[in-house]
Amino acid sequence: MLYYLFTYLYKNHNIPGVGVFQYISFRTAMSVILSLIITTVFGGRIIKYLQKKQVGETVRNLGLEGQMQKQGTPTMGGIMILMGILIPTLLLAKLDNIYIILMIITTIWMGTVGFLDDYIKVFKKNKEGLAGRFKIVGQVGLSVIIGWTMYFSPEIVIRQTVTLPVKYDVPVEVHQQGNKYIYTQDIKSTKTNVPFYKHNEFDYAKVIKFIGPGYEHYALIVFMLFTIFIITAVSNGANITDGIDGLATGTSAIIGITLAVLAYVSGNTVIADYLNIVYIPNSGELVIFAGAFVGACVGFLWYNSYPAQIFMGDTGSLAIGGIIAAFAIMIRKELLIPLLCGIFLIELVSVILQVSYFKFTKKKYGEGRRIFLMSPLHHHFQKKGYHESKIVTRFWIVGIFLAIVTIVTLKLR
Repeated sequence: MLYYLFTYLYKNHNIPGVGVFQYISFRTAMSVILSLIITTVFGGRIIKYLQKKQVGETVRNLGLEGQMQKQGTPTMGGIMILMGILIPTLLLAKLDNIYIILMIITTIWMGTVGFLDDYIKVFKKNKEGLAGRFKIVGQVGLSVIIGWTMYFSPEIVIRQTVTLPVKYDVPVEVHQQGNKYIYTQDIKSTKTNVPFYKHNEFDYAKVIKFIGPGYEHYALIVFMLFTIFIITAVSNGANITDGIDGLATGTSAIIGITLAVLAYVSGNTVIADYLNIVYIPNSGELVIFAGAFVGACVGFLWYNSYPAQIFMGDTGSLAIGGIIAAFAIMIRKELLIPLLCGIFLIELVSVILQVSYFKFTKKKYGEGRRIFLMSPLHHHFQKKGYHESKIVTRFWIVGIFLAIVTIVTLKLR
């Protein structure tokens, strides 16, 4: 909203200074600052309100050191994160940008699913919360919205360099670079970037190329399935990672910074051309959303670091996971998720392996056996005697390493 106000003042009244709102870099910086202020300044008041309403965490005794001391700690703190994301975005981003619209929908949608889960746990005294099938329905529903919009919206295109004559019935734009003329087209496509590969573009439609001519007509189905899998996996991974103080919050902030970098280079025609990655017109606006996301996570970490004064609950963790997945899909970097979100992936896989192996051995030997002392993986290290602050710090270090490697893949092929 402020963007439109200051743009109007700049164009119609030529007021000095307000022109800086035209720059994504300035609005991103303001987004981070405003998000930090919202989460830190108002965070204390929200904590007191939740304490007054007795919105406390119910802790199961799993035999972990210091675990029962967390009994009664306010939960549903994800509300702080949602405020820290939505308010700066609404104030500073272009609200008619299709990518921003989709990210606002994602934030509200997954935040609502998580809030319902927390509400049932806290106020209905049902430890199971929202039934798993309803969470899946929420995740799949969001995936369908994201996938369908990206496939059909005329505003979501990629720009590719072409040589004349062209085979697409799309207008050709001419750009002069030195003594050369470059011809480009903005086309609808299900292409995405592939890491560690010289010819780094992959088209989802080609997954079913084996069925013969006309396979392109089924590209939507393939793209939808990938979208559903990615959003469901990442949101559940973030949810599982949120098990000890500051782990999910700090890891998400690291991922958010990396996504901001990836969004910036994908939305800048010069840098995208230099890096030989897909250029996505108008996607640069996502950097402002990413700034709000990082600011919200860091601001929440002020209260969520050990010993936590508040937990984000599913309100925050499901929203964070959905945001990261949807964001990566929109900037065509979703195939980097296993690397960038390696912490989420390891945590999720540790649970799958533990449960699967336990059921298998129980059926085969009559007694369930375990791979880890406890899953998710962070609880395994707790069982081994590591303090949770040390576990969180080391996971953050691994997360930073994975983030750096993710960025390096832009040139390492």
